[in-house]
Order: sequence, then C-alpha cells, then structure tokens
Amino acid sequence: MNRLKEIYKEEIAPALFEELNLENVMQIPNIEKIVLNIGVGEAIDNPKALDEAVRDLTTITGQRPVVTKAKKSIANFKLREGRVIGTKVTLRGDRMWAFLDRLVNVALPRVRDFRGISADSFDGRGNYTLGLREQLIFPEINYDDVGTIRGMEITIVTTAENDDQARALLTKVGMPFRKG
Repeated sequence: MNRLKEIYKEEIAPALFEELNLENVMQIPNIEKIVLNIGVGEAIDNPKALDEAVRDLTTITGQRPVVTKAKKSIANFKLREGRVIGTKVTLRGDRMWAFLDRLVNVALPRVRDFRGISADSFDGRGNYTLGLREQLIFPEINYDDVGTIRGMEITIVTTAENDDQARALLTKVGMPFRKG
C-alpha cells in the first residue's frame, strides 16, 4: 500500500473530520483523480513533438497517455477540428497516490526559485489546477533525452464540497501553498 494513502487513512481523514466539523465520515474530502495534460500546439507542423510529449508523460506517470484532438476549428491558430493537439493521462488509485507523493515531496521542491504554489487556483468546486513550466522537475526524466522543454497542467480532482475543504485537504497532504 502506498505511503501517502496510508497517512491519509490513518491521520489526515480523522483530522479533517474534526477540523471541518463534519457529521458523517462519508463527507470527509478525498482525492478522486489527478489529470496531467500537455498541450502540444506545434504538433500541427511537427508530429514528432507529440511523440516526445507522450513519452514524457508515460515516463512520469507509468501509464500510457491518451492523445487529445481539437474540438473546433480556429483559423488564427491554423487549427482544424479533429487535429491532434495534445496528450493527457488520468491517474486513479495507487498510481494517483504514488504520483501525488512524488509531486509534493520530490518534484515541486526541485522548481527553481520555489516559494510555494498559488492558493488561488481552485475552481469553486474543490478542484485544484497547477501549471508547471517544465517536465524536468520530475526525477524520472533524463535531461539528455529531452528535445524541447514543455510545460504541463496538473488538475487534482477532490470530493470536497467547496474550495476551503479542498484547501484543508491538500494542505494536510503536504501541498506547499504560498504564504500571504
């Protein structure tokens, strides 16, 4: 069983139950899934760029990503509906907990000039989205194999009813929110 998942069950969940004054244990906020997304705009001109993004996501998550396509055409971006423009992975269960553990304890502290992540990136329904500028902060990525530095978007979907509950959950899990 995963270390962070065990800590959640034994320490974090009971603490949240007390702190949030909940009436039923089923109301305790939990992390449902984590979605990683890399938008590859240059895939229109350079199909190899998409292969690199897929390889990087596979290396980071240990799971094969899904290729995403454009939903509608946008002339200014030379984009047609159905064209491949990105890749994403949805993590659940043990893989999700293992990834979250690595993100919080290994990857985020490796960000240059790191002062914490924004506490304002909640969506109003208890989900948190975090943007990363480069994939090199993950120790699994070999610097020499990277052709282009790409950013990614990480969305943490929780069962929290509001942003305050989600913030309390993520703080207890160890997310380094910026102070002030």
